[in-house]
Amino acid sequence: MTNNQWVLAKEFRFEAAHKLPYHDGKCARLHGHSWRGFVYVSGNYLEEKGAKQGMVMDYSDIQKYLKPLLENYLDHYYLNESTGLESPTSENIAAWIYEKLEAAGLPGLTAVRIDETCTSICFYSKTSISGWLNSGESLNLLHSRLDDDEVGMNLKTIM
Repeated sequence: MTNNQWVLAKEFRFEAAHKLPYHDGKCARLHGHSWRGFVYVSGNYLEEKGAKQGMVMDYSDIQKYLKPLLENYLDHYYLNESTGLESPTSENIAAWIYEKLEAAGLPGLTAVRIDETCTSICFYSKTSISGWLNSGESLNLLHSRLDDDEVGMNLKTIM
C-alpha cells in the first residue's frame, strides 16, 4: 500500500429540462439548463505495463461508463421522466449519476459534480466530503474552472 493518491476528473455535458414540483419559486415551472458535470475517479497506483502504463485509468474508459447515461437518460431528456426522480434537483441528479456509475462497476469512483448553472454547483460522494474540505489540503474539486493540467497535477492526497 502506498500513500500516493491520484484523482482523475472526466467532464461531461448535456442539455436537459426539469421542474422542481416542491420549489417555492420559478424553478417549479418546466425549464432547461446546459448542464456540466465531472466524474472523479481515484487510485493509489499507476499501471506498470501495457497501453495504459503510467495511468490510473484511461479517460476514455470513464467516458464508456458515462455514454449510456448521457444517451439514454440525460442529454435532451425531461429529467423528471427519464431518471424517475420526482424532484430532479442538482443534488438528486448527482447522486443518481453516482449510483448508476457505481452499479455499472466504475473502478475508483470517488465523486460526481453537477453544475446546473455556471454559478450553481453540487458535489456528491459517499466519502466524507467535509473531511476533504476541512483537511487543509489544496483541493480544487469545487473550483469551476479546472483545466486538465490542474486536475491531473495539482490535487494533493485526499484519502
